[in-house]
Amino acid sequence: MNIDLIPFFSCMSEEEKKALSKIIVFQQVAKKEMIVAEGQICKYMVYVCHGLLRQYYFKYGREVTEHFTCEGNIAYCIESIFKNKPSNLMMEALEDSEICLIPYAELVELTYRHRLIAEWLRHFFENNLILHQVKADSWRFESVRERYERFLKDFPTVANRASVNDIASYLLMSPESLSRIRSAVAVKSKK
Repeated sequence: MNIDLIPFFSCMSEEEKKALSKIIVFQQVAKKEMIVAEGQICKYMVYVCHGLLRQYYFKYGREVTEHFTCEGNIAYCIESIFKNKPSNLMMEALEDSEICLIPYAELVELTYRHRLIAEWLRHFFENNLILHQVKADSWRFESVRERYERFLKDFPTVANRASVNDIASYLLMSPESLSRIRSAVAVKSKK
């Protein structure tokens, strides 16, 4: 595994890179392929080298998109990976994708022996917690239009790659509402 595919690890020592390259598995996944199925235990942090993933769950028989992950980012099912319990959150490839699977338990083991890996993991979780808080605050305090505009800012490439239904469920609105908001935002940006 060429550890340099994951820019997060480029600043680490050769020893740390070597340790990481021993545990990370490169994998190609096809569009619509499940990476984590419902009821499966999530054992990996999934770094996206190329492609687009989405995490979702079912509520009242409908799919609700929880998160999108594109190139240069990591996806994982939080409760499942930390508590080693079956996940209600599923992860699928929305495009043919190239991913690196980072086994969480083995990564934690490396943190006991490698300071920079431990620091990276701590910073990663801190930033991830902030990201989730910002998303929760957006859902609580922003209008649907403001949520869409934030989505465009935070996920500029995803807006053109994911389906309207997936984006609408992520933003907690109907596809029809999303279409109206997209039209209004497009008109505003042309002025």
